[in-house]
Parts: sequence; structure tokens; C-alpha cells
Amino acid sequence: MGKYKDAEWYIKSSTALIEKYGDVPPPWIYAPNSHPYSIGWRMGGGESHIMILNEWLDQQDLSFDERIIYLKKYPAPARWYSWIIHFLWDVDSYKFEAPDYIPYFEKLAGLGFKNTKDFHEDFSREDLD
Repeated sequence: MGKYKDAEWYIKSSTALIEKYGDVPPPWIYAPNSHPYSIGWRMGGGESHIMILNEWLDQQDLSFDERIIYLKKYPAPARWYSWIIHFLWDVDSYKFEAPDYIPYFEKLAGLGFKNTKDFHEDFSREDLD
């Protein structure tokens, strides 16, 4: 388990999220109008949420099938599919070039994830936080 599991702030925050959602929700639930590369994920509340989420996920040690169930509970905007690819297959999807996504988008589509074709358009939106 991670370095925050015994920290009072982590226990308090994760408990509140679990009471509200049943688990710790993914980033697009915490900040629905945010971009995955927003500075908000590296400071302030977004950074804290990512720290809580990562610690909670480490503690859960979810199987691949359990990860799919978790993600289907929280349908994601297409812009978050690179995060999902990393989450499911532990690949560094943040360094992908456009063609690198193709086999993973095909896998996601096969798993029932919709709108993979909208990734680049949604990811390039300028109206997001």
C-alpha cells in the first residue's frame, strides 16, 4: 500500500468519498469540466483527489475485470481515454503518438466503451478547465 494509507487527511477524505459514491471516483467525476492535462491535477483540490484516488486504487488491487466494472460505473468523456488506457493496461499512454492509440481504442470499443472516435476532438477542446 501507498504512503498515505495512515494519514489522517487521506482517511478522512477517502471515507467521505466512499460514503458518497461507494468508492473513490475517477477524476472526471471529481471535476467533470476539466481537461486531463489541467494544472488543477497538479495542485490544489485536483492534486489531492488524484493522490486519494491513487492510494485507494493501490489498496484495492483490482483485477482487470474489476477495473472494467469500476470504469463502467462512471462513464468517461472521450478525453479521459488515455487515462483509462493507462489504468487498464499500465502503459504510458501519455507519451503516445496518434497511431499508438488505435489498438487500444479498438480494445476499449470491444469492451463497450463508446465514442473512442471522439477522443482527439474532445481532448483538444479549449473550453475545459
